[in-house]
Amino acid sequence: MSETRESFTPLGRAGMAARVAQDIPAGWYVNLGIGIPTLVADHVPPEREVVLHSENGILGMGPAPEPHRENPWLINASTQRVTMRAGGSYVDHASSFAIVRGGHLDLCVLGGFQVAENGDLANWAQSTSGVGRQIGGAMDLAIGAQRVWVVMEHVTKDGRPRILKRCTYPLTAARCVSRIYTNLAVLDVTPAGLAVVGLVPGLSFEALQARTEARLQRG
Repeated sequence: MSETRESFTPLGRAGMAARVAQDIPAGWYVNLGIGIPTLVADHVPPEREVVLHSENGILGMGPAPEPHRENPWLINASTQRVTMRAGGSYVDHASSFAIVRGGHLDLCVLGGFQVAENGDLANWAQSTSGVGRQIGGAMDLAIGAQRVWVVMEHVTKDGRPRILKRCTYPLTAARCVSRIYTNLAVLDVTPAGLAVVGLVPGLSFEALQARTEARLQRG
């Protein structure tokens, strides 16, 4: 089937977050980065014990609060209002980063601008106005967590690939990404290259490859 005849619907931000949440095993300690990753907290089943960490000092973070039940003092690293799950705790900033740097996180879910076929990650921006996001704790998280999954749009707004043979943006960390979630597919970073784990319904392997600079392999 040619690409022009294919009919598929890319996942939205919530759909991408739900797809990530689906794969997180019970018992894992997980940091959620800024952007789409913060939505993962809303999709972890309440009966599954996943301990969510936010680097501003939360361990045991829950989903977004119901309307009119927000605690104005309880926010995540993206300054979004959140809740606490039973047994959750607050820690100071130094202790929070000790969790990160000590290798105590099973997983970190980060957003990204680019990922290379070898797992290199570029996910930070600068702004001359001083109001743009800076690299923050992403470097610590990318090398401190036991696994790094990246969730992002598959291509830029003007259609350029984000999954590349080699990143063209400054790197956050080298060879740190083990899995990539996009609005079109799930990819594993393997020693042999990028393996396609799943596709949105209606999208062919060939059409995905056409939107990806790096060479893909059928999973």
